[in-house]
Amino acid sequence: MNQVLLYASVILASLSFFLCLYACARVGRLLKSVKGLEWDTVATLTGDIGTIKKSIQTLNNRINGLNSPKLNDELLQYAMKQQTNDTDINKKILGG
Repeated sequence: MNQVLLYASVILASLSFFLCLYACARVGRLLKSVKGLEWDTVATLTGDIGTIKKSIQTLNNRINGLNSPKLNDELLQYAMKQQTNDTDINKKILGG
């Protein structure tokens, strides 16, 4: 029984050591690949990705008909109508 525990612990320790070396190699490759990258570049890329995402979303909405000018005009008219109705109610004098 002692022999099994000894061999199991040696195998587990060796496995852990090799996994540690593998992790260190991956971190080294990551650091090497981002060596010339600056934070300004990352910020610019993030902004560009956001702009492209918004453009694609708008294009998809146009294709699906969700962003049609007719729908936008109807929504604007409805909002203006609701706003005038709210102000008309507030102007009335209630009570006596």
